[in-house]
Amino acid sequence: MGRNSSIEWTHHTFNPWWGCVRVSPGCKNCYADTWARRLGLELWGKNMPRRFFSDSHWKEPLRWNHEAQRERTRRRVFCASMADVFEDRMELEPWRLRLWELIAQTPWLDWLLLTKRPHRIGSVAPWRDQWPSNVWLGTTTENQHWAEVRLPALLQQSAAVLFVSAEPLLGSLDLQRFLLPKALGRRLNWVIAGGESGTKARPMNPQWARDLRDQCARANVPFHFKQWGHWSPEARATESRAQRVTLTDARGRPVILVKVGKKASGRILDGKIWDGLPQPTATI
Repeated sequence: MGRNSSIEWTHHTFNPWWGCVRVSPGCKNCYADTWARRLGLELWGKNMPRRFFSDSHWKEPLRWNHEAQRERTRRRVFCASMADVFEDRMELEPWRLRLWELIAQTPWLDWLLLTKRPHRIGSVAPWRDQWPSNVWLGTTTENQHWAEVRLPALLQQSAAVLFVSAEPLLGSLDLQRFLLPKALGRRLNWVIAGGESGTKARPMNPQWARDLRDQCARANVPFHFKQWGHWSPEARATESRAQRVTLTDARGRPVILVKVGKKASGRILDGKIWDGLPQPTATI
């Protein structure tokens, strides 16, 4: 985590702190909690502590901004992969204030704020209707229920880019009404989709990813397919002894997925890598 992130849709990752609370099915196998526990840290839960960082950590984005300015090339920063900026916890407020200031100090960085708590954005973020042009605001929608709960709250905000991370994708998603332009209000500007990683990962039906890709194509919205995750379509699997599961496609035909791991599964969907990105709107 940090400079040159391995996450396909960002350049860097910045965490103002570590720790969170599970709030929905997408959190069940939280990769961030797993990573923290590998380091001997118990940070997940309402009564667990949060991990904070030194001044040198907070200076990193200033260096990234300087490099981006020197190269005249904008950089994306995912904030926060190990936390939720909008978690309801009073001790986080001073760190949030420091984050808002950092965003203002780094105009060459596009900050991607991804939350599972979009209902809290309006009461926590300081910008109200005057969002900085270098803030992209997103929410996680792992299934249709959470899309219906979270997206209306997200679309109330006036950030330059509004996006969805459908990862881990746990069910079929119909986002059409959130993708189409509206006479009044906002629409989604970007959709990210991907399967779950880790040994306890739940399989993603390829049809769910295809449906999102096709919805985005019809609405002319960029689509990014991040990964298959731990389960891969059988055509891409080479391990004959691997665990298998059978799902069905849109026509009711069987689809076999094989548990081969994130790296072996890759991120090719129907013979192509889908790397759609919205255009930066920030101006210097």
